[in-house]
This record gives sequence, structure tokens and C-alpha cells, in this order.
Amino acid sequence: MIHSMTAYARREIKGDWGTGTWEVRSVNQRYLETFIRAPEQFRGMEPVIRERLRKHLQRGKVEVFLKFVANPAHVGELSINESLAAQLINSAKWVQQQSSGDINSVDILRWPGVMEAQELDMDSVNTALISGFDQVIEDFKSARADEGANLEVMIATRLDAILEQVAVVETHMPEITKWQREKLAQKLEDLTTTIDESRLEQELIYLAQKQDVAEELDRLKSHVKETKKILKKGGACGRRLDFMMQEFNREANTLASKSINSDITNAAVELKVLIEQMREQIQNIE
Repeated sequence: MIHSMTAYARREIKGDWGTGTWEVRSVNQRYLETFIRAPEQFRGMEPVIRERLRKHLQRGKVEVFLKFVANPAHVGELSINESLAAQLINSAKWVQQQSSGDINSVDILRWPGVMEAQELDMDSVNTALISGFDQVIEDFKSARADEGANLEVMIATRLDAILEQVAVVETHMPEITKWQREKLAQKLEDLTTTIDESRLEQELIYLAQKQDVAEELDRLKSHVKETKKILKKGGACGRRLDFMMQEFNREANTLASKSINSDITNAAVELKVLIEQMREQIQNIE
């Protein structure tokens, strides 16, 4: 099975502590490149997230987002730092004596550190969020696999179309050889000199070798077979498939350069179109 590098997955994790939402998205990239955006209190999870990404993915530009909303009802009881509050009150009284002002108790309570709320059990929250991340990664891999299956079908269809074009060229080769012989014979008949049959045969052999595309056709068929083998094997095969497209292009270009017939020229053009269609999609394969 092959996997696309383009995918998206989202999953919510809920608990007494609140709600965490993971989003993972990716696009094609030559290597694995990861970006993680999470609230500051969860920065410590980044090494764990990156390690899991490296374990499951080979290539792609992957972005991970974590949104966290705490449950207000789960916040612990407020407590007062009595020592700090007493110091603030004494200081406020002194200021009051100097300025004849009033002490505002609310301002005392607002002072940083006077009112404290019981913090969440971050260990249990982190454990739940990491478990949720493992689930969203499985969803993400499934999405990449589904898209990869679609790409595989598309590529297989183009490979079959390449074999059809190869068959078209092979079908026309006997008549092209006959046409070459008749054309050369006609030119020789127009000459006033006597035709040397052995020379005619030599010229025909030379033309046949120059215009012979059997080797290119055999290589195209071999490349189709190898590409199907790579697709069947699956895994992270994007780079290998990209290399095969270069080999396909080389044979198609050679075929076009040897063409002396409009049918073969059209076949060569169609081959290049099919190869380019595959190459564009292969850029998305892991």
C-alpha cells in the first residue's frame, strides 16, 4: 500500500479537566519536516510528538496543532496567601496614613500571588492528550492511505495507457519498414545509374537500425512492469517512482527523436502526456 503525503485529521479529547483538540495536516515535501503549535503549558510534549511522527511517517511537511480549553468547573478551590495579604495590608495602611486614603480590599486580592487556585493535574492531562494524539495519528495515516489508494489507481491506469501506445507503435512498424524500402527504391529508380541490389540492402539495413525503436519499446514495457511492482510492494516509494518517471521520459524522448511517421509522433506525444500526469501525482506519494 502506498501513502499520499497530503492528508488531514482531527480529533477531540474530553475529560473532567476540559477539552483538547488535535489537528494534523500535511503536504508534499522532499523530507520529513514537522511543525508543532501548542499552548505554552504543553511545550514539554513536543519531543514525544516529534518522536511519534518520525516513527509513523517518512516524508511530508507535517503541521500539528493542539487547542486546549480548561473546564472552569474543574478548577480547585481558591486559597489566600495570608502572609502575603497581611504584608500588603500593613503596607497599604502605612500608605493610607501618609495620604489619608482608603484601603480597597479588592485591590489587595488582585495582587499577584494573593489568590491562588489549585492547578490541574498536568500529568493526567498530558497522558490523556498523548493518548488522543496516538488516535489522531492513526486517523491521519488512514487518510493518507485512502488518498494513496486513489493515486495508485490513477497511476495504474496511465501505465496501461502507456502499454496501449507501445502496442500502437509496434503495429505500425512493419508498414513503416515497407514504406522506407519503397521510398528508397523509388529514389534509386530516379537515378540514371544502375541500382546495386547489395547497396540497396545496405542502405535499408542502415535506415532500419537508425529508425529502429524496438529497444525503446522493450524498455518502456520493462519500466511499466517495474513501476507496477513498486506500487504493489508499497511503503515509502515516492523517490523510486520519481526515478522511474525519469526513465520513462528518456525512452519517450528517444522514441520521438526517431519518429518518421505521424502515428509514431502522436504516440510519443501521448506517452509524454501520460508520463507527466503520473509524475505530477507521484510528487504527492510518500
